[in-house]
Amino acid sequence: MKKVLVTGGCGYIGSHTMVDLMDNGFEVLSIDNLSNADGSALAGIRKITGQRVRNYKVNLCDLKKTRQVFEKNPGISGIIHFAALKSVEESVFEPLRYFHNNNESLLNVLACAQEFGVPDFIFSSSCSVYGNATELPVTENTPFREAESPYARTKQMGEKIIGDFTKAAPTVKAMLLRYFNPAGAHPSALIGESPRTKASNLVPVITETAIGKRASMTVFGSDYDTRDGSCVRDFIHVMDLANAHTKCLQFLMANPQAVPCEVLNAGIGSGVTVLEAIHAFEKVTGQRLNYQIGPRRAGDVVAIYANAEKAARLIGWAPQRGIEEIMRSAWEWEQRRSR
Repeated sequence: MKKVLVTGGCGYIGSHTMVDLMDNGFEVLSIDNLSNADGSALAGIRKITGQRVRNYKVNLCDLKKTRQVFEKNPGISGIIHFAALKSVEESVFEPLRYFHNNNESLLNVLACAQEFGVPDFIFSSSCSVYGNATELPVTENTPFREAESPYARTKQMGEKIIGDFTKAAPTVKAMLLRYFNPAGAHPSALIGESPRTKASNLVPVITETAIGKRASMTVFGSDYDTRDGSCVRDFIHVMDLANAHTKCLQFLMANPQAVPCEVLNAGIGSGVTVLEAIHAFEKVTGQRLNYQIGPRRAGDVVAIYANAEKAARLIGWAPQRGIEEIMRSAWEWEQRRSR
């Protein structure tokens, strides 16, 4: 089995991706300092797959300790790099923390990939790199506009760093996956989104409100130029997104002469407004949500959704689940983790 290192493996997308990797015959190990995860996903992964995943509790900004993980695990064939601070709202108030953590950790992992001869690298990027795009849906060739948050800027910078790195280090190939809005949970409801810090993504805010962890929730903005005044997002089921990482890795391993750095959008390809997402949740669960309309939130773009034709053409990937399945699985996970 090919050995894959997943950074941020105990987190939301990382844990689901490790399940998909194991389902496709890969051996996985994780690095996660548990700054925004409690490690409980590892028990869920073991129940789902029957396999135990080892996690190294290491801060990737510490190059010495990061190198030690590679030294203890020779023969790593690929790296999927999720580990990063990710709150748009928090990044607005703590920009230096985001620049330091997200960029330094990336630099250290790339340095180890080069030193230890790891040929394939997948980067967790974001649709936030596009800013307030002037064309929709966005394609991989849509120009970057001004980042709306320091978090988004770290992703823009990360992509540029990897592009320059792969030009200078031809032994390493990379694929940059620009996620749209991951949501939902594994169908077993054994793993899902469970951040240690206060959730800021829409779907867990919805489920936490429905189950009573929050008295109410706020829709940030009702005066955007959209069909109902709320922001438009492209919600993608986390298991579809997980599979995109596996397919990227399989593509790189099967095509050693691939271009040094490739970019792919990973989204459903259609937009859903925040209010439409709320109504979809209410429809599939029968739960009424207590929400109010509030002012716009700093860092939010108006509308963003993907053209994902390149991913279908290049790696044979297409999402299989829509907004209702996202909401159904997220609610099942919320009910289970709240018992």
